[in-house]
Amino acid sequence: MRTTLKLRLMKKWLVLAVVLIAAILLGASLLVFLNNKGNPASSSTASYYTYSIVNTYPHDTSSFTEGLWYSDGYMYESSGSGNGPNYQSTLRQVNLTTGKIVQEYTLPIQYFGEGIAVVGNTLIQLTWQSNTGFIFNKTTFALLGNFTYPTQGWGLTYDGTELIMSDGSDHLYFLNATTFQQIEEVQVRDGNNSVTKINSLDYINGNVYANIWMTNKIAIINPETGRVKAWIDLTGLPASVASKTNSNAVLNGIAYDPQGDRLFVTGKDWSSLYQIKLVPENKS
Repeated sequence: MRTTLKLRLMKKWLVLAVVLIAAILLGASLLVFLNNKGNPASSSTASYYTYSIVNTYPHDTSSFTEGLWYSDGYMYESSGSGNGPNYQSTLRQVNLTTGKIVQEYTLPIQYFGEGIAVVGNTLIQLTWQSNTGFIFNKTTFALLGNFTYPTQGWGLTYDGTELIMSDGSDHLYFLNATTFQQIEEVQVRDGNNSVTKINSLDYINGNVYANIWMTNKIAIINPETGRVKAWIDLTGLPASVASKTNSNAVLNGIAYDPQGDRLFVTGKDWSSLYQIKLVPENKS
């Protein structure tokens, strides 16, 4: 009788132990799942790059860089500056070697200049909160027209067919390059996490390169899926003296020379513009 009771008690304790172990394992799995939801690195398949500096060029420290584009030996730059309602924004053609302004167009004071893109012989420039974009003759800077869009205007690039625009959210918007009507949009994600504060853009070899505002990072994005394929960490890139005392003087501005395979970056009010080479980084 005692032997039977003892066996029953042992079985009960065994069952309780199994249930307890199962509960612990379930709880641990749940914690891992929740942690992965909040940690982009845990589910990201993105690769990582650092950089080496190939060349350093002068950059106007009064240019609060919002958009950057390389074409035919020149830099084209959109500078947004000042405080509303009286902004001091410009569109510039700049000599890459000297950093000197070749020609400049000053926007009306109610517009804060943002991203730019070259489409044929036209320059397209966004503005921040005015829902208005401008079309310029690339050669003469003559104003040819304007268009509207429903979101804020941040970054802009051109893939050879469509304009691609950012508005500071986690979305990229694709616009018809002639009518400027939105065709589609895609959400940008790294693993399980959306990527916000997408700013200046450039389209390079089938990918969208995007500054992430207030960080030292550039995301390389698949425009078809919105997935981040890689991150470029530009921490330590020498900046202007102003950036050490001005919290707004952050990394912003990407341009690419397809003929020379040259990648350029700069920042708001920086004293230098850099040609860089990407260096793979082992994050394992």
